[in-house]
Order: sequence, then structure tokens, then C-alpha cells
Amino acid sequence: MKFLRRSSTTEADTTDGTAESGTTVEDAASAEARRKGYTPGKGRPTPKRREAEGKRRGPVAPPPQTTREAIRRSRELRKKNPVSKEERRAAARERRERMLAGDERYLLPRDRGPVKAYVRDLVDSRRNVLGLFMPMAIVVFITLLIPIMVVQQYATLLTTVLLLGMIVEGFLNGRRISKQVREKFPKETIRGSSIGWYAFVRASQLRKLRVPKPRVKPGDKVD
Repeated sequence: MKFLRRSSTTEADTTDGTAESGTTVEDAASAEARRKGYTPGKGRPTPKRREAEGKRRGPVAPPPQTTREAIRRSRELRKKNPVSKEERRAAARERRERMLAGDERYLLPRDRGPVKAYVRDLVDSRRNVLGLFMPMAIVVFITLLIPIMVVQQYATLLTTVLLLGMIVEGFLNGRRISKQVREKFPKETIRGSSIGWYAFVRASQLRKLRVPKPRVKPGDKVD
């Protein structure tokens, strides 16, 4: 009986020693793995690349409201993602082409919407005295360089008459266009002063320099 009891004790000691040895081996293996830079499992599936990029990017910023803000964002984007000059020029050329074509995604806030597009068509369908504003400014600048009093006097008189005609035409055009816009879009809130000024600025530009480009020709009927 004593012999058997000694064997049990021996087996228990052996088992404890083996467990301790196993624990020691496992601890040593874990320490060795950590030393070599092994990263244990996270316990959850790895997120997809699209989900990870979406979390890093955060919410999408609203579109720029002014030209200055668009320029500032463009500079910040170039600093974060530097690209070559050729790529920047190609992107700028594409944006300008789409803007000239009237793509709503690339227009400035002041030019967006069906109301502004309709105002542009109304202005572009007629020839306006306001279209002589820029040529007149060039003529006035040239006459100031000519040291002849008679020429300067006639140029001043002609400029005054044209300016008065432009003011009268701009006022009448603003009222006419505001009325047509209200009839075309009865559910929209139309501010006559805002529409009139937008039409005035559009009409004072040379036809070739208007942005977006005119969709109608002078004399075309706009419904």
C-alpha cells in the first residue's frame, strides 16, 4: 500500500512538473513571438479597403461657395496630393471646358439652376448696347493718350451718351427678364433686383467671353 501511495505521489509530481514545464515553454514562446514583432489576432474581421478609406476621409465637404474658397481648397489639395504640372493643366482644362459647356457640377453657385440658365438664354437671344461696354472702355483709354482736345471732348460726349443708353437698357431689360422668369417659374422665389443685375452683368460682357457659352443665337426664340 505504501508503495502504491508513493507512485501516486510521484505521478502527481511528474504531472505538476510537466504542466509547469509546459507553461514555461508557452510563456517563452509567447515572449519570443512578441520580441519578433508578432501581432496576435484582433478577434474581428479585417475591414474592406473601401470602408477603411471612407472612415479615414470622413464626411464629404460641401461644394465651394466662392471662387476664393475654390482656389484655397485647390491649393490645399495640391499640398496633400502633389501631382505633375501636366496633370494639373489637364484637370484645369477639363474643368474649364465643362464650365463653358454649362455643366452644373462645374459652374459657380451664381450660375447654377434652371432660372439662371433661362436668364442667360434671354440675354443671349438679343443684341444689347451693353455689349459695347468693354470696347467703349478701350476707346476711352486710347483717346486719353491722344493729346488733342477736340478728340477728347467728342470721346467724352460719346461715352456719356453710351453710358446713359446702357443704364436705360439695363433697367428695361431687368424688368422684362424678371417678368418672363416669374411667368416661366411661378413656384420659384424671384428677386427682381438679383435677376436684373445678373442679366446686366451678362449683357455687358462680350459674347465670346461669356461663361458659360451662349446656347442660343441672337434672334432665336426662347420659350
